[in-house]
Amino acid sequence: MSTPDTLPEARTGTQAERQAAEASHWLRAILTAPVYDVARRSPLDEAPRLSRRLDNRVWLKREDLQPVFSFKLRGAYNRLCQLSAEERERGVLAVSAGNHAQGVALGARELGIDAVIVMPATTPQIKVSAVQALGATAVLHGDSYDDAAAHGRELAQRDGRTLVHPYDDAAVIAGQGTVAMELLAQHRGKIDAIFVPVGGGGLCAGMAAYIKALDPAVKVIAVEPDDAACLKAAMEAGKPVRLDQVGLFVDGCAVRQIGTLNFEVIRERIDGVVTVDADQICAAIRDVFEDTRSIVEPAGALALAGLKRWAAETGGKGQELVAVLSGANMNFDRLGHITERAVIGEQHEALFGVTIPERPGSFLDFCRAIGRRPVTEFNYRYHASVAAQVYVGIQLKGGMAERSAIRSALTEAGYACADYTDNDVARQHVRHLVGGPARELQRERLLRFEFPERPGALLQFLDTLGTRWNITLFHYRNHGAAYGRVLAGFDVAEGDDAAFAAELERLGFWWVDETANPALRQFVGSGG
Repeated sequence: MSTPDTLPEARTGTQAERQAAEASHWLRAILTAPVYDVARRSPLDEAPRLSRRLDNRVWLKREDLQPVFSFKLRGAYNRLCQLSAEERERGVLAVSAGNHAQGVALGARELGIDAVIVMPATTPQIKVSAVQALGATAVLHGDSYDDAAAHGRELAQRDGRTLVHPYDDAAVIAGQGTVAMELLAQHRGKIDAIFVPVGGGGLCAGMAAYIKALDPAVKVIAVEPDDAACLKAAMEAGKPVRLDQVGLFVDGCAVRQIGTLNFEVIRERIDGVVTVDADQICAAIRDVFEDTRSIVEPAGALALAGLKRWAAETGGKGQELVAVLSGANMNFDRLGHITERAVIGEQHEALFGVTIPERPGSFLDFCRAIGRRPVTEFNYRYHASVAAQVYVGIQLKGGMAERSAIRSALTEAGYACADYTDNDVARQHVRHLVGGPARELQRERLLRFEFPERPGALLQFLDTLGTRWNITLFHYRNHGAAYGRVLAGFDVAEGDDAAFAAELERLGFWWVDETANPALRQFVGSGG
């Protein structure tokens, strides 16, 4: 399938004529994509509870209901249909840890094509098993997508297989564009804005191309995780740029660089980019559940989280707003973490660090100061000193205003009070570590890591860092994702900083120094 910049009619005429030719190309490609051999026409459902809360009419495009629980099979199948007889005979290869893998596997099975899927070794077994159940061969390699991609390219070249890219491909883009084709046909009235999740940009490019060709008045808003905003970075730079790091919570959109063709299609067709954090995404997952009784994955709720933020910031009322629920391949083990974060994302819980006197009756006095508000968490341990530290969670009904009022009330009652509601380390680690500082340490460094979930990761960590420097603290949390969260402390003399940094580089895990984090200083402490 040719791309717009290779069409003869796109090379001549005025700019308007070239744009019209490109729009016509994408319309043809989308309208003729044979995706319904495998895909369903997913419903467009109203979200009544959320609509009432936002004072806008909210619609959900239910791509989470596809046979592989994601929109990805549309583009994958359309790409497979473009293969020549010789290419089909040689087979295909895809690199993916999730939804694209299942889309390629299902499409290949339907077309009788042998498929190999290369996945990072950290991929949860549920996803590996899903690919195998669809008849594809799963090859596990490396800790990251980049490791798996490099190995996949080598295998494809060695075996003569066609590499099916997850997003930077014209046929894939056209297949994903059929989501917009359905959506505009299903919604008979005026649509004010459509919110589309962005990872590599395949869905956004396909949908924007179709929507702007048919109804340019409809706003197309791209939504990204704030820690993997590769489209936003490209828009600011005027070209695709590679992010140094991406967050892993929204694993379906953890892409370091927007696709080249995708960016060319998107850049002139979207009306804005909204970024959201993990707490807002978790809150959107809960919103979907409350309106549909279905559970979507973080990437699946990304667009809805963006819709909510956009509606709050623009203040518009009575609008027709649509969010694409892009997928539902959720590991059950992640639900506890998501539930925990959702209450913060909707300002339903506030977290405080409060200093109280270490004397009989002070605990009761503190509880009286809180009043009859529901307490969600209370962590306290005796210290042989004049003051004790309490980590407390309080359920909110009035959002930010109530959160500020509680802190003011505690301060007026004479307590030193710090608000840690927005402190990620406090939410993920400190609430499990309340106990106080190790005062005998002279200079403690506290670092946060993301560990690949594979056998040997801890041993690699200890072999690299645990022989020269004493490990003073270690807290690990797994949420059913490919990476676990680790907080670790090290006794590092000032003269050893350069050597310590070199060993961190050799380790190769994502990390950030949290030694100065106020929540850690209050509840865990540091000797330096």
